Amino acid sequence: MIGLVSATVAGAAARDRLAAAWPERTRVYDGPVADAVRRAFAECEQLVCFLATGAVVRLVAPLLDDKRNDPGVVCVDEAGRWAVPLVGGHGGGANDLARAVGEVLGAEPVVTTATDAVGLPGLDTLGLPVEGDVAGVSRALLDGEPVALRAEVAWPLPPLPVADEGAYAIRVTDRLVEPAEREAVLRPPSLVVGVGASRNAPAEEVLGLVEGALRDAGLSPASLAEIATVDAKAGEPGIVAAAERLGVPLVTYPAGELARVEVPNPSAAPLAAVGTPSVAEASALARGGELLVPKRKSAMATCAVVRRPGRGRLAVVGLGPGARDLLTPRAKAELRRASVLVGLDQYVDQIRDLLRPGTRVLESGLGAEEERARTAVAEARRGRAVALIGSGDAGVYAMASPALAEASDDIDVVGVPGVTAALAAGAILGAPLGHDHVSISLSDLHTPWEVIERRVRAAAEADIVVTFYNPRSRGRDWQLPKALAILAGHREPTTPVGVVRNASRADESSRITTLGDLDPATVDMMTVVTVGNTATREIAGRMVTPRGYRWQEEAE
Repeated sequence: MIGLVSATVAGAAARDRLAAAWPERTRVYDGPVADAVRRAFAECEQLVCFLATGAVVRLVAPLLDDKRNDPGVVCVDEAGRWAVPLVGGHGGGANDLARAVGEVLGAEPVVTTATDAVGLPGLDTLGLPVEGDVAGVSRALLDGEPVALRAEVAWPLPPLPVADEGAYAIRVTDRLVEPAEREAVLRPPSLVVGVGASRNAPAEEVLGLVEGALRDAGLSPASLAEIATVDAKAGEPGIVAAAERLGVPLVTYPAGELARVEVPNPSAAPLAAVGTPSVAEASALARGGELLVPKRKSAMATCAVVRRPGRGRLAVVGLGPGARDLLTPRAKAELRRASVLVGLDQYVDQIRDLLRPGTRVLESGLGAEEERARTAVAEARRGRAVALIGSGDAGVYAMASPALAEASDDIDVVGVPGVTAALAAGAILGAPLGHDHVSISLSDLHTPWEVIERRVRAAAEADIVVTFYNPRSRGRDWQLPKALAILAGHREPTTPVGVVRNASRADESSRITTLGDLDPATVDMMTVVTVGNTATREIAGRMVTPRGYRWQEEAE
């Protein structure tokens, strides 16, 4: 919950705007300001104070205890121009809260945390337990000193400016080790413990068995991702309590699914009891991995420990038509999250300034689409966080199709939509896509012309607005005239046609002409051509396709 505190009429107005935007997340604290701040600090995970920073400093200073537990506090000025993370920038989430508040109120977030200020991800913001010399390693990263990355477990981390060797180090491990001097240790959630138990097995026995198995194998409980068991034991009190005490979810599987998992130590007892020859080993191995601790027994319980490899992450990102303000916030976030960026060189140049320090860029030229797709998937399979970029929407005549044809279910895939060229051109022209419409690429490099022509004829006969991508190039100059001729067989010469070149870019140009007057020689590969249907009209210099055909009937 986010507590909201204000002292003036102007502050209350901004407070109420935020409360209206986040009704389920916020709680307004009224009354004397000092009392309101104390109550909110005690009851909420975060605070937004519509007060001067000096006042908030004096109010919260006596309340501060530990940055790992204190709520994040953001100050917003009287005019609502600035959102300042005052306390708990990382641990309390105040930096992210300030950015979110800024989006709602139009305020500028003023983030002074060193790593955030220079674009480095804080080691304590990665969502992984971290210990050791976090401050020293972070300072070394900020100062540009060599920091070695020692990844004993592959895990998809955001970009970090690391080296093979260095006086400081970041160690990624699930081993039970003490951090060395000048070393920060990140604990990825790579361990799964499978558990079986007799009815009413004591929670202390189950917990002791699990903790002992991890300890004896030299594995850290901080890297435990989940406890797994068979469905029949989903409500077993000892197993449920052990998972709660360890702070991890309890995941269960049907007995039939576990019976199909190959294990080194099957047994007749669980087969008779719950329908599978293995519970502990099979549930730990149900989603793959390396068996680190084979089945161990206590009087009433069994357990086994598996290390699952970190699943790589592939984000297929649409960059939009080119203008920076048409690049979505989600796309920006994925670009900053990826440690590996794969893309066409000219698209990489568009967003290079948005990448975090340490991002590895793999770029190539035109014609290497399949190679880029294979490269992105291969990098993700190595356990890395990868962004594969394309213009417009990556799923429209771009990189999503070849990448997903290459990928299997061994990596996580995230699609990030972008503004397409057809949409960008449509917004410039007016409302040409107001009714049913279709996009057709006239490039026959990947699709036979016979197929393209059949699709153009179908759109012409169905009276659908058509947007042509890749309409004409130096070596391919006859397809557009042919496509226009097909449409002309079903539409009047006066049908409006919109021509937009480099939509949303600095050298953007556009014009509205007609099907009879369009000169194909004025069109190139950077152009999008939108041909209206029989209802499309030019109104006040804008191309408009009505949502229904009543217009056309009334005009007749």
